[in-house]
Amino acid sequence: MWAGRFSKQVDAGVNAFNSSIAFDGRMYRHDIQGSIAHATMLGDCGIITKEDSLEIIEGLKGILADIDSGALELDPNAEDIHMFVEAELTKRLGDVGKRLHTSRSRNDQVAVDLRLYLRDEISEIYSLVKELIETLIKLAKEHTETIMPGYTHLQRAQPITLAHHLMAYVWMLLRDLGRLQDTAERMNYCPLGCGALAGTTYKTNRQQTSEFLGFTAPMENSLDGVSDRDYCVELNCALSLLMTHLSRFSEEIILWCSWEFKFIELDDAFATGSSIMPQKKNPDITELIRGKTGRVNGNLVTLLTMMKGLPLAYNKDMQEDKEAIFDTVDNVKLCVKTFTPMIATMRVLKDNMRNAAARGFINATDCADYLVKKGMPFRDAYKITGTLVAECIEKNLTLETLPLEEYAKMTSLFTEDVYEAISLDTCVRERKSYGGPSPDEVKVQISNVEKELEKLS
Repeated sequence: MWAGRFSKQVDAGVNAFNSSIAFDGRMYRHDIQGSIAHATMLGDCGIITKEDSLEIIEGLKGILADIDSGALELDPNAEDIHMFVEAELTKRLGDVGKRLHTSRSRNDQVAVDLRLYLRDEISEIYSLVKELIETLIKLAKEHTETIMPGYTHLQRAQPITLAHHLMAYVWMLLRDLGRLQDTAERMNYCPLGCGALAGTTYKTNRQQTSEFLGFTAPMENSLDGVSDRDYCVELNCALSLLMTHLSRFSEEIILWCSWEFKFIELDDAFATGSSIMPQKKNPDITELIRGKTGRVNGNLVTLLTMMKGLPLAYNKDMQEDKEAIFDTVDNVKLCVKTFTPMIATMRVLKDNMRNAAARGFINATDCADYLVKKGMPFRDAYKITGTLVAECIEKNLTLETLPLEEYAKMTSLFTEDVYEAISLDTCVRERKSYGGPSPDEVKVQISNVEKELEKLS
């Protein structure tokens, strides 16, 4: 490959160190796709003959078919997938194959390959996240009246429903879809034709190759086209946020299936046991998702650190982009594919959720609001309710079991109807503020999300 300038072969160790085919080989389809677009343009523009163009295209299609079928295996000693395909083409077509690289550099070649590859990956991840959202919506519809404690600082705080809790994650994931969509739109510009850094003296048609490959338009600046990887960073950032949401949800699943909570029971197919403790049922999937979140975040740092000190244009450092972003998309897909059926098959223990909500004085705010609605300033109502909670703790009572005469000692505003006001059902039902946990409001949320999903279809 380096014939002319170099007087000796590259050291075998250096070649192995330099090679990237072990990880960029997965882009063979996209590399051939880009090369077909390039060869088509070369022929149409008269840069090579139409006959050579057609022969190259057929040769590339043959290589693709042979790789797909297993008849042709990637050479582990090749420097990268780009040189492997070109070498194989030349082996099959002779001098005609050598014409493919006219007016093209590996710099713009790898840039277009990576954009094509990640565009497909974004589409797949998008579909997987959408399926997870639909699974959560289905579960939420079943539990609009399943009362559970809402928490702050991991302390029981106020009563909500399981549906309301699930919908919080639905909205997070919906924003994740938006970020994936935004990333896909911004990266959908074609660097092919940028050359090594300064374009080409050939009269090429970059609009043609861009349209052929389904891009919005060619990239406007040849230096930018080959030297930035902001789309990799942006995608990894979007996926880090997605994984953060999955990790937070996973942490709650871990808590909920513990004996201390026992809000849910995971299906046996989505749990593991212990090698020594026969009673154990471990939420390993969710623990791995937490761990893989750190891995995905680490890849983001890798990409940012790799790019931060690079002068324009291309530098070999940028070869490191692929392992990081490939690892990210692989692990994100794996996590979502596993998380969705786990959620779909888990058993909700409604009675345990409600029993937990009945303890911890999570209706205390509602008790204070009861007094406020009868004319008392909130801070006074807050103090009185806090005093009553302290009394209940001392006497091992709840606000529901505290005798009315104890209420009346604090203020005459308390009457028999206080017990209805602080019942869990009332507390949840009356939280009708927009976005709140009342069954009717949660149903509105569900409807709104379903409308958003229809727009995305």
